[in-house]
Amino acid sequence: MNIEIKENPPFRVIHLAGDVDLHSSPQARLAILDALKTGRPVLVELSAVSYMDSSGVASLVEGYQTARKQGLEFGLAAPAASAMNVLKLARLDRVFPIHASVEERLARGD
Repeated sequence: MNIEIKENPPFRVIHLAGDVDLHSSPQARLAILDALKTGRPVLVELSAVSYMDSSGVASLVEGYQTARKQGLEFGLAAPAASAMNVLKLARLDRVFPIHASVEERLARGD
């Protein structure tokens, strides 16, 4: 898995690519939680995720819960079909704010 973090004010955007699984999800979790420590809203971009298991989902859920406790926005952007299938299976597509793209969310402006 590859992780790239970009600043797209007001968001910190975390791009995940590759397999988000038992071996790599601790890195994803750390990147998400570290981004939230900045006090800025976070978007996790998932367009290049080829596989995601329950540990990857757990990292996203922990980030979402942490953001809510801090009063910060936390959303997902452009989930690849593989990631979206897992989110739908767990019915988390009804929980997470999911955006078509990072640019779409930024254009919304609220």
